[in-house]
Amino acid sequence: MRKLVSVIGDAVIEKDGDKFKAAFEMGRKLVDNGYRVQSGGMGGVMEAAFMGARSSEKYREGDTVALIPSFDIREANKYADIVIPTGLDMMRNALVANASAVVAVGGGAGTLSEMALAWSLKRLILAFRGVDGWSGKLADTRLDHRERYPFEDKVFGVDTADEAIKLLNEKIELYKDYHQGIRLLDLNG
Repeated sequence: MRKLVSVIGDAVIEKDGDKFKAAFEMGRKLVDNGYRVQSGGMGGVMEAAFMGARSSEKYREGDTVALIPSFDIREANKYADIVIPTGLDMMRNALVANASAVVAVGGGAGTLSEMALAWSLKRLILAFRGVDGWSGKLADTRLDHRERYPFEDKVFGVDTADEAIKLLNEKIELYKDYHQGIRLLDLNG
Protein backbone atom coordinates (compact mmCIF):
# COMPACT_ATOMS: atom_id res chain seq x y z
CA MET A 1 0.00 0.00 0.00
CA ARG A 2 1.35 3.42 -0.96
CA LYS A 3 1.58 5.79 1.98
CA LEU A 4 -0.12 9.19 2.02
CA VAL A 5 2.08 12.18 2.76
CA SER A 6 0.41 15.51 3.47
CA VAL A 7 1.96 18.64 2.00
CA ILE A 8 0.82 21.70 3.93
CA GLY A 9 1.52 25.41 3.75
CA ASP A 10 0.26 28.79 2.62
CA ALA A 11 -3.09 28.89 0.80
CA VAL A 12 -1.91 31.87 -1.27
CA ILE A 13 1.57 31.97 -2.80
CA GLU A 14 3.35 33.58 -5.74
CA LYS A 15 3.26 31.50 -8.87
CA ASP A 16 6.85 30.36 -9.45
CA GLY A 17 8.03 31.76 -6.10
CA ASP A 18 10.17 29.74 -3.68
CA LYS A 19 7.16 28.17 -1.94
CA PHE A 20 5.57 27.20 -5.25
CA LYS A 21 8.82 25.62 -6.46
CA ALA A 22 9.37 23.73 -3.17
CA ALA A 23 5.79 22.41 -3.04
CA PHE A 24 5.73 21.48 -6.75
CA GLU A 25 9.03 19.61 -6.48
CA MET A 26 7.89 17.92 -3.25
CA GLY A 27 4.70 16.67 -4.90
CA ARG A 28 6.61 15.36 -7.91
CA LYS A 29 9.28 13.65 -5.82
CA LEU A 30 6.67 12.04 -3.57
CA VAL A 31 4.95 10.34 -6.50
CA ASP A 32 8.32 9.53 -8.10
CA ASN A 33 9.15 7.63 -4.89
CA GLY A 34 5.91 5.69 -4.53
CA TYR A 35 3.94 7.97 -2.20
CA ARG A 36 0.53 9.56 -2.68
CA VAL A 37 0.02 13.27 -1.92
CA GLN A 38 -2.64 14.56 0.44
CA SER A 39 -3.50 18.15 1.33
CA GLY A 40 -6.32 20.45 2.30
CA GLY A 41 -7.09 20.58 -1.42
CA MET A 42 -7.27 24.32 -1.87
CA GLY A 43 -4.82 26.75 -3.55
CA GLY A 44 -1.25 27.82 -2.89
CA VAL A 45 1.12 25.15 -1.59
CA MET A 46 -1.66 22.55 -1.77
CA GLU A 47 -2.30 23.17 -5.46
CA ALA A 48 1.42 23.38 -6.29
CA ALA A 49 2.05 20.01 -4.60
CA PHE A 50 -0.77 18.40 -6.60
CA MET A 51 0.55 19.95 -9.82
CA GLY A 52 3.95 18.49 -9.03
CA ALA A 53 2.45 15.10 -8.27
CA ARG A 54 0.71 15.06 -11.63
CA SER A 55 3.94 16.00 -13.43
CA SER A 56 5.63 12.79 -12.26
CA GLU A 57 6.14 10.09 -14.87
CA LYS A 58 4.89 7.65 -12.21
CA TYR A 59 1.66 9.57 -11.59
CA ARG A 60 -1.56 7.62 -11.75
CA GLU A 61 -5.11 8.66 -11.02
CA GLY A 62 -5.74 8.67 -7.29
CA ASP A 63 -2.33 10.05 -6.34
CA THR A 64 -3.74 13.39 -5.12
CA VAL A 65 -6.19 13.41 -2.23
CA ALA A 66 -7.94 16.62 -1.15
CA LEU A 67 -9.57 16.95 2.27
CA ILE A 68 -11.51 20.15 1.72
CA PRO A 69 -13.04 22.15 4.58
CA SER A 70 -16.57 22.45 3.16
CA PHE A 71 -19.14 20.13 1.61
CA ASP A 72 -18.72 21.86 -1.77
CA ILE A 73 -16.45 19.69 -3.92
CA ARG A 74 -16.09 22.58 -6.37
CA GLU A 75 -13.76 24.27 -3.86
CA ALA A 76 -11.00 21.73 -4.49
CA ASN A 77 -8.23 22.68 -6.86
CA LYS A 78 -8.41 21.17 -10.34
CA TYR A 79 -5.44 18.86 -9.71
CA ALA A 80 -7.23 16.86 -6.98
CA ASP A 81 -8.07 13.29 -8.01
CA ILE A 82 -9.99 12.30 -4.91
CA VAL A 83 -11.97 15.02 -3.16
CA ILE A 84 -13.31 14.36 0.32
CA PRO A 85 -15.73 17.12 1.34
CA THR A 86 -15.32 17.02 5.14
CA GLY A 87 -17.68 19.86 6.11
CA LEU A 88 -15.38 20.37 9.10
CA ASP A 89 -14.01 23.81 8.19
CA MET A 90 -10.65 24.31 9.91
CA MET A 91 -11.20 21.23 12.08
CA ARG A 92 -10.35 19.17 9.01
CA ASN A 93 -6.73 20.08 9.78
CA ALA A 94 -6.60 17.05 12.10
CA LEU A 95 -7.45 14.78 9.17
CA VAL A 96 -4.80 16.41 6.98
CA ALA A 97 -2.26 16.03 9.80
CA ASN A 98 -2.94 12.32 10.27
CA ALA A 99 -1.21 11.14 7.09
CA SER A 100 1.82 8.83 7.36
CA ALA A 101 3.98 11.97 7.32
CA VAL A 102 3.55 15.73 6.95
CA VAL A 103 5.75 18.10 4.94
CA ALA A 104 5.33 21.81 5.68
CA VAL A 105 6.24 24.57 3.22
CA GLY A 106 5.95 27.98 4.89
CA GLY A 107 2.48 28.49 6.27
CA GLY A 108 0.44 30.60 8.61
CA ALA A 109 -1.91 29.74 11.47
CA GLY A 110 -3.58 26.84 9.62
CA THR A 111 -0.21 25.23 8.93
CA LEU A 112 0.83 25.81 12.53
CA SER A 113 -2.29 23.98 13.71
CA GLU A 114 -1.63 21.10 11.31
CA MET A 115 1.96 20.78 12.52
CA ALA A 116 0.84 20.80 16.17
CA LEU A 117 -1.82 18.20 15.42
CA ALA A 118 0.67 16.03 13.51
CA TRP A 119 2.98 16.22 16.54
CA SER A 120 0.16 15.17 18.89
CA LEU A 121 -0.84 12.40 16.47
CA LYS A 122 2.75 11.06 16.50
CA ARG A 123 3.34 11.63 12.79
CA LEU A 124 6.69 12.25 11.11
CA ILE A 125 7.01 15.97 10.33
CA LEU A 126 9.38 17.58 7.84
CA ALA A 127 9.61 21.35 7.42
CA PHE A 128 11.25 23.45 4.71
CA ARG A 129 13.78 25.87 6.18
CA GLY A 130 14.36 28.28 3.30
CA VAL A 131 10.91 29.88 3.17
CA ASP A 132 9.11 32.28 5.47
CA GLY A 133 6.32 31.01 7.69
CA TRP A 134 5.95 28.33 10.34
CA SER A 135 7.92 25.62 8.54
CA GLY A 136 11.09 27.71 8.77
CA LYS A 137 10.41 28.71 12.37
CA LEU A 138 9.79 25.15 13.57
CA ALA A 139 12.35 23.26 11.48
CA ASP A 140 14.81 21.31 13.64
CA THR A 141 12.84 21.81 16.87
CA ARG A 142 10.65 19.73 19.17
CA LEU A 143 7.15 21.07 19.64
CA ASP A 144 6.99 20.12 23.32
CA HIS A 145 8.76 18.16 26.06
CA ARG A 146 6.84 14.88 25.72
CA GLU A 147 8.74 11.88 24.44
CA ARG A 148 6.82 10.55 21.47
CA TYR A 149 9.41 7.99 20.45
CA PRO A 150 12.62 6.64 22.05
CA PHE A 151 14.85 7.96 19.25
CA GLU A 152 15.78 11.35 17.83
CA ASP A 153 12.40 12.93 17.27
CA LYS A 154 11.76 16.48 16.15
CA VAL A 155 10.40 18.49 13.27
CA PHE A 156 13.09 17.60 10.75
CA GLY A 157 14.27 20.60 8.77
CA VAL A 158 14.93 20.20 5.06
CA ASP A 159 16.20 22.49 2.34
CA THR A 160 15.19 20.49 -0.74
CA ALA A 161 12.64 17.92 -1.86
CA ASP A 162 15.48 15.42 -2.35
CA GLU A 163 16.52 15.86 1.26
CA ALA A 164 12.89 15.43 2.35
CA ILE A 165 12.54 12.20 0.35
CA LYS A 166 15.76 10.83 1.84
CA LEU A 167 14.47 11.50 5.38
CA LEU A 168 11.02 10.13 4.56
CA ASN A 169 12.48 6.90 3.22
CA GLU A 170 14.76 6.56 6.25
CA LYS A 171 12.27 7.44 8.97
CA ILE A 172 8.67 6.85 7.88
CA GLU A 173 8.58 3.24 9.10
CA LEU A 174 9.80 4.36 12.55
CA TYR A 175 6.71 6.53 13.02
CA LYS A 176 4.23 3.70 13.42
CA ASP A 177 2.44 4.55 16.66
CA TYR A 178 -1.01 6.05 16.53
CA HIS A 179 -2.53 8.49 18.94
CA GLN A 180 -4.70 6.59 21.45
CA GLY A 181 -6.54 9.55 22.89
CA ILE A 182 -5.68 11.95 25.68
CA ARG A 183 -4.57 10.20 28.86
CA LEU A 184 -4.52 11.91 32.22
CA LEU A 185 -1.54 11.32 34.48
CA ASP A 186 -2.23 9.92 37.91
CA LEU A 187 -0.25 12.31 40.09
CA ASN A 188 -1.15 10.36 43.27
CA GLY A 189 0.57 7.15 42.41
